[in-house]
This record gives sequence, structure tokens and C-alpha cells, in this order.
Amino acid sequence: MAVAVPTAAQAPAEDSLSLGGVSARKAALLVGTALLLVVSLVLLAPTFADMSSTWERLRDGSHGWLALALLFAVLSFAGHVILFAGVAGRGGRERIGLRAGLQINLAANAATRLFASAGAGGIALTAWAMRRSGMERADVAARMVAFHVLLYGVYMGVLLLGGLGLYSGALPGGGSFAITVVPAILGGSAIALVAAAQFVRPGDGRVRRIVGPVARGVRDARGLLRSGNPAVLGALMWWGFQVAVLWATFEAFGHAPSAGVLAVAFFVGMLANLLPLPGGVGGVDGGMVGALIAFGVEPELALLAVLGYRGFVFWLPIVPGAIAYLTLRRTVARWAREDAGVPAVPSGAWKASVVSSTIRISNAVSRRWPSRCRVPRTSLGPTTPSSSPST
Repeated sequence: MAVAVPTAAQAPAEDSLSLGGVSARKAALLVGTALLLVVSLVLLAPTFADMSSTWERLRDGSHGWLALALLFAVLSFAGHVILFAGVAGRGGRERIGLRAGLQINLAANAATRLFASAGAGGIALTAWAMRRSGMERADVAARMVAFHVLLYGVYMGVLLLGGLGLYSGALPGGGSFAITVVPAILGGSAIALVAAAQFVRPGDGRVRRIVGPVARGVRDARGLLRSGNPAVLGALMWWGFQVAVLWATFEAFGHAPSAGVLAVAFFVGMLANLLPLPGGVGGVDGGMVGALIAFGVEPELALLAVLGYRGFVFWLPIVPGAIAYLTLRRTVARWAREDAGVPAVPSGAWKASVVSSTIRISNAVSRRWPSRCRVPRTSLGPTTPSSSPST
């Protein structure tokens, strides 16, 4: 696999990191979505009228359960890094290990929070970092597809199995056709569509050129599953511990619903990430709360649990993500120097070499011109005239 990548000065425009602006159409869509959110809040306001009991429940929340939620959030993100490093770090120069994977994922997480439409900002930043690591565009596209197939395969699988299980009674919790079977149909359709894409072979046709990298990525994901690569467990960790965070916040303020209800409501609410809102702010919260209420969960408890969950998985990672972006820029710059053949000198070694060179030069000068290197002695009195006879 060819892995030559241009340096920072030679990089083409399409390899630069650009997260785009806001067009007039997008702005109009944002305004419309915001208005829809306001209307939804107005309609739900009577449900949360008794805020005194809500604040009391918030104040009496269990610190132990909240600490456990924080631990689950960390483990969830660790699963995301493990999966990404396992998929993106195969072959080539293998520059993307756990350390670079952590930087990329934290930075992409922050970009996802700041830019809209199903994590497009995070995807753009991740693809940029992978290109700069030395991957060809086709490899980046295929590995990004493989990563998302493995990650969201779990998502769609839970929608399918969980929805059908709740509707049929195999899982406790019940639920209407709209909140169980409709998401199950969506999950099953997505799985079938992605599975069919793997049979598309590269070719000259327009459809084949577009679908070709997707098909290759699906085949790569299938190969990882068949090989038993332990990195694929990262997908289960990511979603499993995400749901566990929501479960812990429920227990902190009350009692959690059944596992089936919790999982399906969680994934149905996450569909709001498709809305053009930064990080799904408002959309995901309202979607989860609405799904939980549809399953019969107490509205006040659902609101507190979802807001607690969002605090751990949405707000807390933003500052580490911004810091990771700065370190990622340095990592990418180091990769560019390596590609250009410029040796990197650690700062500590540079300082040591400067100090030792200064000492060597000073010693040499002292030996060569000892009189010029001595500090002149201070005169203690008038100078005695010479006793030699004058001529």
C-alpha cells in the first residue's frame, strides 16, 4: 500500500482541515429546527411545572452513582479509541496507535460537538489526520467506512433486536408500534443496505466509483470480524458504557427502567444527531426524554437522567478535546517533518547540547588566552613609580 503523503507546504487544498461555514440554506434550517425545539419545549412545559420537587431530587442525587457514571463515560471513550486504533492503524506506517488515536478521537469529539449534521465535523477532522499520517485517499475512505460500519452496526442491531423484543414481549417493558417496530424496521433496513454494498465491485461507472470505497470498507469490517480482532470489542464498549452512563444517572436520581427500554429509548433519542444542530444540542436531549416518556417513564426523572447523561458525555469531553486538538497539530507537524526527512531533535537534547557546547568553548578560550579571561584585580592604592634609572 502506497503511503506517501505531501508535507505541510506541499499538501493539496483538499487535504487541509476545513470545517466549513454556514450557508443561507443551512441557517434557515437551523432557525426552523430551533423554532421546532421551542414549540416542543412549550408543549412539554406543563409536564415539568412542579420544579420544586425536581430541584429537591437533583439536590439529593447520589454522588456514588454519579461517580460511577463518570467512570462509565471514560470506559466508553476508551472503547472508541480502541476500535479506531485497531481499524486505522493497520498496515502502512502504522502511525496511528493508541496515543495518536486518543488525540484524534478527543479532537474529533470536540469538533462533533461544535459542528452539525451527524458528526460531520468530527469525520472531517479524522479524515484529515489520517491523510496526514500517510494514507492514500482510498485507504482513508475505506477505513472510515469500516470503522463506522462496526460502530453503527451495534447501533442498528440494538434498534432491530431491542425493538422487536419489546414489541413481542420477549423483553420486559412493552411499548407501542411506533416506538418499537418502526425503529426496528429502520435498523434492519440499514443493516441490509450496508450488507448489500459489499458485493459492489470497483468499475468505471459513476455508481461504482461512488459506492466502491464503501463496498471495500464493508468488506474490511467483515474481515476484522472474521479474524477475531479484539479491537472490534471497542464498538460494544462505546455503546454499552454509553447506555450504562444513562442507567447510572437514572439510579442517582431514582430507579432506572428495564434494560430493553433503556437501550431502545437511548438509541431512538440518538437519532436526533441527524438534525443540523451542533452536537445535537436540544435534539438528542428532547428525543431521549420523549422516547422514555413514551415507554411510561416518569417525565421528571427522565429529564434529570438525560441531562445528567449529556453532562458526562457531551460537556465534559469538550475541554480535553480542545487540548487534544493542539497536541494533534504538533503530532501532524512531526509526521510532516519525518516525511520531509528533517530529523527531530528533542528539546531536552537541544538544551543539553547548547549547555555542553558553551562549556567547551569557555574552557578552550580560557586555556588559549588565560590573561584575557581573568577578572582584573581591584587597585588598592597609588601605583609605585618604576625604580629603573632614566636614560
